[in-house]
Amino acid sequence: MTATVSDLRYPRVLLKISGEALAGNRGIGFDFPTIDRIADEIQSVVQTGCSLGLVIGGGNIVRGSQLSKMGMDRVSADYMGMLGTVINALAVQDILERKGMATRVMTAIRMEELAEPYIRRRALAHLDKGLVVIFAAGTGNPYFSTDTAAVLRAIQIKAQVIIKATSVDGVYSADPKQDPNAKFYDEISYRDVMLEELRVMDQTAVTLCKENSLPLIVLNIHKLGAIAAAVRGERVGTLVR
Repeated sequence: MTATVSDLRYPRVLLKISGEALAGNRGIGFDFPTIDRIADEIQSVVQTGCSLGLVIGGGNIVRGSQLSKMGMDRVSADYMGMLGTVINALAVQDILERKGMATRVMTAIRMEELAEPYIRRRALAHLDKGLVVIFAAGTGNPYFSTDTAAVLRAIQIKAQVIIKATSVDGVYSADPKQDPNAKFYDEISYRDVMLEELRVMDQTAVTLCKENSLPLIVLNIHKLGAIAAAVRGERVGTLVR
């Protein structure tokens, strides 16, 4: 039986995907079979009737923080990272639309030939019409991560939850890929995330979530149907609140 909006625990969601997820096992650039599979997951969420905003990182193309560590001016490096997120947004937009989904890319840095400038009221109108809105170019300001941009956009579009799709099953006390004894958290508070310095999101993003009472679900993007299940309210991954 097909779910209806009334069946959803979270009728409006902001989904955050890392740029590295688009690269698959390649580590850099695009792996189109992987992007196609991620697009299928996004489509399954849209088919539930969920109103969906999307933020994609740029780590598969360029990471501003890494460039600045190599000696590049931090502001210039961060702007390069923002442009990387626009490239990713356009790539994902193309694949989503080939699957029949209506989309809009909105950028925090004006580039009208490629996408719409981010205007909150226009974004809300697109979401109300059922379009998938892809928010690109971060916050438009250096020194802020795409995690922080995702939380900011989630608050602005009145999302009930932010879902961070990662390569692990949720939040652990340590990196489970390096520490087999790492403890998995089914649920954890933002306060404990900050006290234990868990690398869920950067501190600015975590603080924004906490101050605005915005719950966060961290789950595995490679787990089939996990995102749609979370939207329906099933316990998937880790709930941070």
